[in-house]
Amino acid sequence: MRKSRAKKRPLAPDTKYKDPMVTRFVNMMMLDGKKSTAFKVFYDAMAEIERMSGDNGYEVWKKGLKNVMPAVEVKSRRIGGATFQIPIEIRPDRKISIGMKWMISFARKRNGKSMANKLAQEVLAASKNEGAAVKRKDDTHRMAEANKAFSHFRV
Repeated sequence: MRKSRAKKRPLAPDTKYKDPMVTRFVNMMMLDGKKSTAFKVFYDAMAEIERMSGDNGYEVWKKGLKNVMPAVEVKSRRIGGATFQIPIEIRPDRKISIGMKWMISFARKRNGKSMANKLAQEVLAASKNEGAAVKRKDDTHRMAEANKAFSHFRV
C-alpha cells in the first residue's frame, strides 16, 4: 500500500459516565449526525433500565454488551472452486463494534414506543443472556464450531 494506515483518534468520554465506550456506542446509534439526540436516547434508556430492574443502568449495559460480543466469526474463502466458511478469532476492537452494532440493530427492530424503551429492553435481555443479539452471537459461535474442520485454511 502506498499510504500509511490512518491513526486511531481517541474518543472523548461522555459527560455522565466518563467512559469512551459510551461515546462509541452513541456514535453508532446516531442518525443524521444528531449526537445530542442519540445521547438523550442512551441516557433515557439507562434511566429506564434502572426503573425496570433496580440495578445501575450503566453496569447492566456493560454486562449486556459483554454477553453480546462474539469470540469467533466465519469468513468465506474460495479454495479450488468451493467456498468454505472458515472460523476466525475476532480481534478485541472488532468484537466490541460487532456487539454494539448487533445490540443497536436488534433494538431498532423491537416493537416498543420509543427507541430509548426498545434499547432498554434489548440491553436488559442481553444482560440476562437472552434476546435477539445474544441469539445472533450463539448462532455465529455455532456456525464457527460446525466449520471447525476448515480452520486449517485460515487466511
